[in-house]
Amino acid sequence: MSSDFSMPLIRPTGTEDFPRIWEIFRRVVEEGESYPQDEPWLTRQRVWDMWFGEGVRSFVAVEKGDVLGAYGLRANQPGRGSHVANAFFIVDPAYRRQGIGRAMALHALGEARRMGYEAMQFNFVVSTNTPAVRLWKSLGFRVVGVIPNAFRHKEKGLVDVWIMYRSLQDLDLPPT
Repeated sequence: MSSDFSMPLIRPTGTEDFPRIWEIFRRVVEEGESYPQDEPWLTRQRVWDMWFGEGVRSFVAVEKGDVLGAYGLRANQPGRGSHVANAFFIVDPAYRRQGIGRAMALHALGEARRMGYEAMQFNFVVSTNTPAVRLWKSLGFRVVGVIPNAFRHKEKGLVDVWIMYRSLQDLDLPPT
C-alpha cells in the first residue's frame, strides 16, 4: 500500500456498492477463516439480503473511490432483544492491517449508540481469527460464551466460536 494512504471515508452503503461488497465477501468466505457461509449458501441474493435486507444498516469504507471494506449493523434479536446491536464486517484482503477494520468498528459502535442500542454482541467470532479477536478485545468486548468446535476452519479443522459482548453505556469515542 502506498504511503499516501489515509483513513477511509465511511458512508452509508448504496446499491452501486453491491458488486464490490459481493467481490470482497466472496473472497473472505473462500478464505475459510471467519465466516461460516460456503458455496451452496453463497448466492448473490443471499449476500444482497445480508447487506441490504430489512433492518440492516450497512456502511462502506471508501478511499479514492474504491470500497475497501464494509459493515452491517442490525438488532441482534427482535422484540425484547432489540436493544442489543449485532454487526458484521469485511475488509478486502489487499487492505488489511491498515486500520480500516478499526475505523469501521469505531464507526459501528458510535452508530449503534446513536441508534439507541444499549450494547453490542457478536454471536460467531471464530476463536482463531486473531486479528478480529484482538480488535474486539481492544475495544472493550469480552468473551461471554464459548461454542466448542462450532466452526470448520479451512486449515485448522474444528475450532471454537466465541460470543463477544460489550455495553455501549460507557462508550467513549473520539468525535467524528
